[in-house]
Amino acid sequence: MIALTVFVLAIFLGFELIAKVPPTLHTPLMSGANAISGVTLVGALSCAYFASWPMLANILGALAVATATVNVVGGFMVTDRMLGMFAGKKKGGK
Repeated sequence: MIALTVFVLAIFLGFELIAKVPPTLHTPLMSGANAISGVTLVGALSCAYFASWPMLANILGALAVATATVNVVGGFMVTDRMLGMFAGKKKGGK
């Protein structure tokens, strides 16, 4: 019950924090979130390895790895695109 309470409070806190971030800071904030998703990948793999119920752990671990991977790759793609907007155009048509 305590874990569920902490989880619900974390959802509300996260929503409030992100809602107060100015639009100009959303992309740099997402770059930092990519590092956290990398930690999620490692945690999901280790939880699946040391689980009491291997089948359930493998299913949930695969789901966690897939969603964290999508988040990391998408976040880096958006960050790369943002940095490309600030880079000057190269001379010579390239």
